[in-house]
Amino acid sequence: MQDSNIFSIHLKIKFMKLNKSFFRSGIVAIITLFLFLIPSVSIAADGSSDGISIGSIPVEFFLFALVLVGVALFHRQTFWVAVIGLTVILSFKLFFDPGFHFFEHFFGTNSFADQLFGKDAAGEWMREGEWGTLVNLLGLLLGFAVLAKVFEESGVPDIVPKYLPKGWMGPFILLVFVCFISSFLDNIAAALIGGTIALVVFKNKVHVGFIAAIVAASNAGGSGSVVGDTTTTMMWIDGVSPLNVVHAFIAAIVALAITGWFAAHQQHKFQPIDKTSEVKAKVDWKKLMVVLLILVGAIISNFLYDMPALGVWVALIIGMTFTKLPWKEVPGAIKGTIFLLCLVTCASMMPVEKLPEASWTTAFILGFVSAVFDNIPLTKLCLEQGHYDWGMLAYSVGFGGSMIWFGSSAGVAITNKFPEARNVALWLRKGWHVTLAYIVGFFALYLIIGWEPADTRVHKEPAINCPAKECGARDQAKLLEMQQSGVLDSLQVK
Repeated sequence: MQDSNIFSIHLKIKFMKLNKSFFRSGIVAIITLFLFLIPSVSIAADGSSDGISIGSIPVEFFLFALVLVGVALFHRQTFWVAVIGLTVILSFKLFFDPGFHFFEHFFGTNSFADQLFGKDAAGEWMREGEWGTLVNLLGLLLGFAVLAKVFEESGVPDIVPKYLPKGWMGPFILLVFVCFISSFLDNIAAALIGGTIALVVFKNKVHVGFIAAIVAASNAGGSGSVVGDTTTTMMWIDGVSPLNVVHAFIAAIVALAITGWFAAHQQHKFQPIDKTSEVKAKVDWKKLMVVLLILVGAIISNFLYDMPALGVWVALIIGMTFTKLPWKEVPGAIKGTIFLLCLVTCASMMPVEKLPEASWTTAFILGFVSAVFDNIPLTKLCLEQGHYDWGMLAYSVGFGGSMIWFGSSAGVAITNKFPEARNVALWLRKGWHVTLAYIVGFFALYLIIGWEPADTRVHKEPAINCPAKECGARDQAKLLEMQQSGVLDSLQVK
């Protein structure tokens, strides 16, 4: 009887501790998400919507905020939170938003044949709607899940400890390597390769702060390269010169140095590099050839067809002809993939038709917005608006997505390998240095380069002479010129 009472008391104490921990983590996650959502809501208030609003804020934003809070609180049930959230938001749009057209939103107005094979007069693919983005993400996340396992089986991660220095510099150099390969590879691939190496060299004991830093490094590397990230590729396609993006590396290098220093010390204290695996290391050249085929295929199909997933799967089909591939990785990645697709779809239905005036403050705010919103539609809006400093924007929407695990596709992909990192409160608490790095990196870029808006195919600098049919920046510049010259005052007197 006494033993049962002791056991009962022990269970109660344990339950109280769990409740206390859950409550504390939940409060931290809710407060942080609220802070991240403030700039999103302010942007929403500036936009226009035909749907229902509470005050000046569309109801969709409140629904999306509830989804994100649910992801933060119920990190073991993120899949179902995202699926239910998408169902609720889509139902709301269908029944209560007269301006929402399901088929047009997802499939556009061009014929499907034109979207698959046609180009417009400017030489751009006629792909419309969200289907292209969703199919591309689906193919990349599942294909790169196979890539990560093939890379692990190639034996390359086993020989890496031989070349990594001892002490905290080992994990730091690994982050630098991830950043470097992300400058010419997709950030999802770079993050998964970095995560795969980390699992081997740290004997499956990887600190959550270091996982966050891997995602940050992969996003940093792609920010200054027009082939390193989907958003920078979009800029390139829209007429932005690669030279007007490359200065994002200034911010990226500063941010990598900060988050890398803290994360490397966290990881070294948690689990140092194990140098013993190098003796047994043996490279499987067939598997390594598959890895190279996938990476080259992604780059070529991204450049030629604006859909890197196609090249990934063509390479996988070729690879399976001369070596066995770990297809069992695909089912394990499906849940995480559907989760991201649900969030991206929810974000695409948010009524953000208008952004604030292009400026360094807007770019800075968009970094926090990209932590909870997909950065692809944000970049598209900025390109339509024009007159941004594209390097600064690329850094903001790229690196900014690293601040929360579901803020970028690389974060979602890597948490398929490290499910413990899906805890938003844990990610923020252990990976706090990512937010610090973003802020310091941004202002380092601003202080060194300043705000340097550049041309796109439609919008030209200076803004006052922009030839675009609709250009808010040109109208604002002309109004300011009139005010400064006194013309506006004289007109008011008359």
